[in-house]
Amino acid sequence: MTEAAGLVPKRILVTGGTGLVGRAIEKVVADGEGRPDEEWIFVSSRDADLTNAAETKALFEQHKPTHVIHLAAMVGGLFKNIRYNLDFWRRNIHINDNVLHSAYETGVQKVVSCLSTCIFPDKTTYPIDESMIHSGPPHSSNFGYSYAKRMIDIQNRAYFEQHGCRFTAVIPTNVFGPHDNFNIEDGHVLPGLIHKVYLAKQTGSALTIWGTGKPRRQFIYSLDLARLFLWVLREYDEIEPIILSVGEEEEVSIREAAEAIVEAMDFRGELVFDTTKADGQFKKTARNAKLRHYLPSFQFTPFRQAVKETCAWFSTNYANARK
Repeated sequence: MTEAAGLVPKRILVTGGTGLVGRAIEKVVADGEGRPDEEWIFVSSRDADLTNAAETKALFEQHKPTHVIHLAAMVGGLFKNIRYNLDFWRRNIHINDNVLHSAYETGVQKVVSCLSTCIFPDKTTYPIDESMIHSGPPHSSNFGYSYAKRMIDIQNRAYFEQHGCRFTAVIPTNVFGPHDNFNIEDGHVLPGLIHKVYLAKQTGSALTIWGTGKPRRQFIYSLDLARLFLWVLREYDEIEPIILSVGEEEEVSIREAAEAIVEAMDFRGELVFDTTKADGQFKKTARNAKLRHYLPSFQFTPFRQAVKETCAWFSTNYANARK
């Protein structure tokens, strides 16, 4: 049907397809953003061990993708990163090298990989933009993960220069939404807080927040990010990465994020800040000027609405949520 209509079918393989962003892309595609000429294949670590080159190559040969969205990674919050920097480096370097090389070897037309704002230099000027990725060492707390992710940008440039490959990357700010990892020890700040509020409400105890609550973050709702991923896959032609983020004026403190969750979950208890716990980077404000140049009228979901939807999802799916 699509070929008869003059459309060349796309087979889009999504690695890390059962994670936070993969699930969001799957939902957005299913809810009407998919196109008739696109076949979507979502895979997870159950389908192949991407740290293994042979398994990765076999996965690509099985599905024969024309396009890849590469989300698979070893990820974790601040405290897990501090403990396992070597593991974060080695596993992610293996995964990324195997995915990009298999994509090259099997003739994939385009790869969009997912980076993170934590890859930017620790000592820098704000706001940060796409030109500053390699202009100094990342924060010491997660240098293993950060350097591994930076290397995707290096590989993308090298594959383009040597082989003409259209491999690029996006840099989202702090992503949250349904299907996140809500683990309090190892998850990211927002899902960890949602889980903490849920438990504090159940037990009638105070809500303890690690750190001062002063660090500031730009949060992006996973469903908004998913819509932007589709745009990057279809329309964005640069090899250079692009920051996907709400504007600088949308930055919120951890305290404000906690208050939004407290309101969404109707928590009436006390908030306590445990200042013996590390804060991590105070801020990593990112410019979204490049995104706005391309998509000046893109509408982000308001933060409090996105928090409300995520809290509702977690409460409804508490038994099966990752935690």
